[in-house]
Amino acid sequence: MARLQRLLANLGEGWFQLHRRFPSGLLDDIAAAVAEGERRHLGEVRLAVESRLAPLAVIAGLDAPARARQVFEHLRVWDTEHNNGVLIYVLLAERRIEIVADRGMAKRVASDEWRLVCEHMRTAYAQGQWREGSLRGIEAVHALLERHFPADGAPRQDELPDRPVLL
Repeated sequence: MARLQRLLANLGEGWFQLHRRFPSGLLDDIAAAVAEGERRHLGEVRLAVESRLAPLAVIAGLDAPARARQVFEHLRVWDTEHNNGVLIYVLLAERRIEIVADRGMAKRVASDEWRLVCEHMRTAYAQGQWREGSLRGIEAVHALLERHFPADGAPRQDELPDRPVLL
């Protein structure tokens, strides 16, 4: 997407619907899904949804992948015992979904697997299925974490909050 198109998307209508698309009941359901899934593996999952990027940031060249990395760092998703935190970042204005995985997970999962999770979520969101898209994406990330970092009955500490972050 060209910078001018991105700027217009971040200024345009629709970005203000953050709380309508992600109401508190859905945030509760997502938090419950994150907590339930994390019982099956040693990883940590976070979901962050941002309505739009600041116009000056877009003009300066900030894009969704770079912003996802910033949010990954800010939320300290990298700061887990097994280096296997995963952030699902949604940028509503540009209809972008990015997944950032810490080094322990990134070296085990191919980029095509992450891309497939994003595509499934994007397809559901395009149909207005915010709940289904979010929960399916979270479940897919849990399945990958369970494959590579199974809990195997080991006690686990919840290292990061389960509730999604709205930015």
